[in-house]
Amino acid sequence: MTNGGLILAATPLGAIGDASLRLREALGSADIVAAEDTRRTRSLADALGVEIRGRVVSFYDHVEEARIPALLTEIADGRTVLLVTDAGMPSVSDPGYRLVAACAERGLPVTCLPGPSAVTTALALSALPVDRFCFDGFAPRKPGRRKEWLGTLVGEKRACVFFEAPHRLADCLADAVEVLGGDRRAAVCRELTKTYEEVVRGTLAELADWAVDGARGEITVVLAGAAGTVVDPQDLVAQVEERAAAGLRLKDASAEIAEVAGVSRRELYDAVLAARRAAVD
Repeated sequence: MTNGGLILAATPLGAIGDASLRLREALGSADIVAAEDTRRTRSLADALGVEIRGRVVSFYDHVEEARIPALLTEIADGRTVLLVTDAGMPSVSDPGYRLVAACAERGLPVTCLPGPSAVTTALALSALPVDRFCFDGFAPRKPGRRKEWLGTLVGEKRACVFFEAPHRLADCLADAVEVLGGDRRAAVCRELTKTYEEVVRGTLAELADWAVDGARGEITVVLAGAAGTVVDPQDLVAQVEERAAAGLRLKDASAEIAEVAGVSRRELYDAVLAARRAAVD
């Protein structure tokens, strides 16, 4: 990018050898290096034998918005800004999206140096059908929100890949068993490309039992799609009641859950009413 612009660059997930030649060149030639963690980026450059000649500025979640105006000015003046995060691709569950959007809005040039991605690496290693998939970022932290999110995957026919913190993995998988059933297949990928890389494959029930003992490191989960499964509306009653308890009208809650699960709205609504009558009797 000779006339300045924003460069998004993927950085290694763990193995330094995964750094591309273009990343090495950009680290040494960019006018400004915007880094999620400046110390990690300098360590990466040292490991690659690259001298960063440009100015290094921090660019993490809490300062992202404040940094954008100055970086836009630099790009508009013809300078090259290289954006890197701790690992993987910027803007994919990492800082960067707002800066890319701001450049696009102003017609400023943006390009990307492809490279390592935890999402595609986990998909490839999962041994699951992943010709069609969705990416959901980090699983919700709170149990109620997490179960609600898992409910949207009941009828999802695409594989789903998401990140999870190691200290919440066991609870997340236990909730997945409750909402999606223990027979749904999945893979838990830990410490991808690093020394202690581990991929554990099996049913959700098996993975939930495995996770009870605890897991460490960066976690990426791949969940098999629901293709070929038949969802019984009665199995969705509890999710509708949760949404109704949160203040949603019963018909609206039924319609919302039915849409994501791929079942008839009317059948689900009738199943909820039947369950309520049975509870009274």
